[in-house]
Amino acid sequence: MFGPPGFAYVYLVYGMHECLNLVTEPEGRPAAVLIRAIEPLAGADYMRQARLDWTAARHARQSADRQARARRRVAELPAVVLASGPGLVCAAFSIGRDEDGLDLCDPDSLVRLESAPAGELPIRIASGPRVGIGYAPEPWMSKPWRFWAEGNAAVSAAARARSR
Repeated sequence: MFGPPGFAYVYLVYGMHECLNLVTEPEGRPAAVLIRAIEPLAGADYMRQARLDWTAARHARQSADRQARARRRVAELPAVVLASGPGLVCAAFSIGRDEDGLDLCDPDSLVRLESAPAGELPIRIASGPRVGIGYAPEPWMSKPWRFWAEGNAAVSAAARARSR
């Protein structure tokens, strides 16, 4: 997170999920944005396969029946929710801690930021309180520091309902 702006900061949370962050401040100043969800506009089949591989690895020690149920659940997911959570973003794109430090602004990078296609309508941005930080004191817990594209189905319904 102390790296240059535009670089990936990937870390493990709860000992089980990788999370992708975009570093936002000058090098040496720790600040980043957590990428909480991505709407699949292309490559949903690849994302689904990556999720299936991730699911198989996570459930490898469970019974064959539980493994099959987990695979079936992922196989039946609508494409729009394949990367609808911070850990699922990394699972759907096979992003791990090896990708920590990637330049997301490099047009040749396998993981990169891109501009919206010319002529697309502007996206309306909504905001609300962050989730999963019940331990944080006020006013930090209630600050509207979670942002998403208004009305986008890849974002949790709970987040959309709390839109400000």
